[in-house]
Amino acid sequence: MTDGGELVARALERHGVRTLFTLCGGHVSPILVGAKARGLRVIDVRDEASAVFAADATARLTGGVGVAVVTAGPGVTNAITAVKNAQLAQSPVVLFGGATATVLKGRGALQDIDQLSLLDSTVKRTLVARRVRELPELVDEAVAAALSGVPGPVFVEVPVDLLYREELVRDWYGGKGGGGIGGWLVSRYLGWHVDRLFRGVDDVAEEGAGERAGPARPEPPAPDGRDVARAAKRLRRARRPVLLVGAQAMLSAGRPDGPAPAARLAEAVEALGVPTYLASSARGLLGPDAPLQVRHHRREALREADLVLLAGVPADFRLDYGRQIGRRAAVVAANLSGEEMTKNRRADLAVHADPARFLVALAEEVGGRGGPPERWGRWRETLAERDRERDEEIAAKAGAAAAASNGAGVDPLALCRAIDRAMADDAVIVADGGDFVATASYVVRPRGPLGWLDPGVFGTLGVGGGFALAAKACRPEAEVWLLWGDGSAGFSLAEIDTCARHGLPVIAVVGNDAGWTQIAREQVEVLGDAVGTELARTDYHAVAEGYGGAGILVEREEEVEGALARAKQLAAAGRPVVVNVHLGSSDFRKGSISM
Repeated sequence: MTDGGELVARALERHGVRTLFTLCGGHVSPILVGAKARGLRVIDVRDEASAVFAADATARLTGGVGVAVVTAGPGVTNAITAVKNAQLAQSPVVLFGGATATVLKGRGALQDIDQLSLLDSTVKRTLVARRVRELPELVDEAVAAALSGVPGPVFVEVPVDLLYREELVRDWYGGKGGGGIGGWLVSRYLGWHVDRLFRGVDDVAEEGAGERAGPARPEPPAPDGRDVARAAKRLRRARRPVLLVGAQAMLSAGRPDGPAPAARLAEAVEALGVPTYLASSARGLLGPDAPLQVRHHRREALREADLVLLAGVPADFRLDYGRQIGRRAAVVAANLSGEEMTKNRRADLAVHADPARFLVALAEEVGGRGGPPERWGRWRETLAERDRERDEEIAAKAGAAAAASNGAGVDPLALCRAIDRAMADDAVIVADGGDFVATASYVVRPRGPLGWLDPGVFGTLGVGGGFALAAKACRPEAEVWLLWGDGSAGFSLAEIDTCARHGLPVIAVVGNDAGWTQIAREQVEVLGDAVGTELARTDYHAVAEGYGGAGILVEREEEVEGALARAKQLAAAGRPVVVNVHLGSSDFRKGSISM
């Protein structure tokens, strides 16, 4: 006999899901067992939030849906922050949450809460299974909803009595009626209720045995040709254009069969010839040394530009609510969300479409009319020269700090430069932290498309463990580098245990400055008190060893390169490793806190 867990697993398999992330619970065990039986990889983590973070990262890296399964009540509530992060990152995640038995809903059962109300504002849709036969179609509906329009998370609540085998559920309900006529009536009702739950399940199971293909996945909307022509006309007239490519442009980039995979998108950006800034998950799209990519002085470039192309980038706090863009500049915005194109700075030309497909179409239109104008060459060189000067300034700061340290910790810039030198060409970087990770964003160069994963606009600390283990699961041959601030490491350090148990040898580097430095720097100056921002020089490397990984302690500058080389060797041999680096003080990012 087929149980509900197997039906869910079959449906996920039809949609190309190969891995799901979970923290076990009796409410959802049949899904895990069914998935394993179908050949899906089940990775059990140490915190429900990590399961959703891992599903989020999987969606970004594969261009499909990421799947997490958590138990009822606390399992669902523990996952909410990660679900909200996926929503704001526009990441297509399907979260299955267990629930109490259908007849006990609202009667005070263990872990029975109103989960749908809690998740309603955090997901695109909430779905509830009410009969076993509905489960395959519910999975189809959830996947389609997660991927369509503006992608995002979907929550599917599955009561426990829809997941286990019918004979076991009948046994649970049998004899619950008690004695007398009242007991007889209750028993009759419960029997009828179980009949209703399982009616038609054999037909669904038989249909599933035929291994029908999953429904066609929704494609991101293509731009209107007239909008592309208008954008091309504005672009040809521009003298100082700037292109910003955001994470939304990368939503389907992991799909080699999609309408705008990463390679094609990169070719389109290069063909346009516009100086380009890459943000969030778009970092790495053009490789580490692309002449077109600009990495520094974005504010100045936007103020001087006469045309700004926003490809999946809203005018939110990251662009100072649109005020970074000069008043006289024309703005062309391509976005899946109509709301984001009108937020704070209304676009002069708003293209409601997939930004990746828009850039591909725009490159074809511009290329068909002679390619990018030669007059942009001076503008590109101006921005490139600023980049060179800034890189030289950073290198000088790192050298001066190292010389002045006298062995009192490692300069963060020097550490990040060493990491950049050590990384392999196939490296995937996971960024989880405040001051240290933001410093790394100036120095560490992603090697290729989807080679940089950060939480996104929500700025959530704690994504590191889940993101890193998912990255290694998706790209087992690649080096996965997890850059942790010592504060953020505390959220998911336990996932080193998950990495060790499941053979996911990531390299984690903890920038250990014994504090929440990004907050402390401003708090102490403005309020005169460091309360709540001070940590200890915790032995994170020793904790990693306790979890089955390897640990390396670095206290001096001259130890860094050898430690990173050793970490690469350990990871190549199959062990996750934590490099705990004691940092010295730094004012590199003074005044950079965002509100």
